[in-house]
Amino acid sequence: MTNIVPLETLFALPPRQRLMGLDLGTRTIGLAISDIERRIATALETVRRTKFTADAARILELVRQHDVGGFVIGLPLNMDGSEGPRVQATRAFMRNMAPLTPLSFVLWDERLTTVAVTRTLLEADASRARRNQLVDKLAAAYILQGVLDRMAYIGQGDAYR
Repeated sequence: MTNIVPLETLFALPPRQRLMGLDLGTRTIGLAISDIERRIATALETVRRTKFTADAARILELVRQHDVGGFVIGLPLNMDGSEGPRVQATRAFMRNMAPLTPLSFVLWDERLTTVAVTRTLLEADASRARRNQLVDKLAAAYILQGVLDRMAYIGQGDAYR
């Protein structure tokens, strides 16, 4: 199966290891990275999906480059909380990634993430082309920041320094 773990498991990661956020879309994968103190998420890049092998290779290359200790993956639940085809695709992606890495996966509810990011870009007067270029990696940063904020909230903020 996969290495899906509860959020609290991330506190046991070695100090200074980053987290990587993923926003899985049908055509792209938005990637974000945390700082070494796991407080701030930053958009990293958008991977154009081709074949799983190539997509996974790029992600794992970035994992090595940035000393990533775990993944946070947006779980695209339906508005009523039910699971649809996009959740199944997300779980399939994780099942395929699990044999390629020992890293853990934390799932995070991503409902309305793209809407929030798009609204922010509209308020910043970004062109349609610029929005399309940024939305996926910013959505990944939004998802990852949610986890980082939650980690700080549950009182473990200094436990992973």
